[in-house]
Amino acid sequence: DFLQTTNTRIYAAGDVCLVHKFTHMAEATARIVLHNALLRGRSRLSVLTVPWCTYTDPEIAHVGLYVREAREHAIPVKTFTILMHDVDRAVTDGDEEGFLKIHVKEGTDEILGATVVARHAGEMINELSLAITARIGLGELGRVIHVYPTQAEAIKMAADAYLRTRLREAAR
Repeated sequence: DFLQTTNTRIYAAGDVCLVHKFTHMAEATARIVLHNALLRGRSRLSVLTVPWCTYTDPEIAHVGLYVREAREHAIPVKTFTILMHDVDRAVTDGDEEGFLKIHVKEGTDEILGATVVARHAGEMINELSLAITARIGLGELGRVIHVYPTQAEAIKMAADAYLRTRLREAAR
């Protein structure tokens, strides 16, 4: 977890020690190794929030837990789905194929995971990765002003859908 081998003076980073063989993961593990080896740190691999993207057309990106994984850990999940054909910029660009799914812990706005299938999924997943890492809830993302029109507006739309559920609950 500290990227230290059985020899306490030797560390490993990158593809040699990773399940996820991504350039951004190699860099992240190199930072952990530098911190732990040179600064006597205790940074852990297990606490990283790891986004990934497959550069197909459309791109496929993911971060955090899948619904299946959450359920395996007995975590109740609520999913907010936005279809890209409902996002103005996607329509304007002719990139209507795809969707955004954000999974939150039911009864909260805690983001557990997200999947984006869209032309710019690799760009969009970063905001969600930051939100998970910084523990910024979906409701708080709904309060962030997003540039319009962008395909990332789908994230704001999902946050607005979450906030509407809260309003309905409060109205009861």
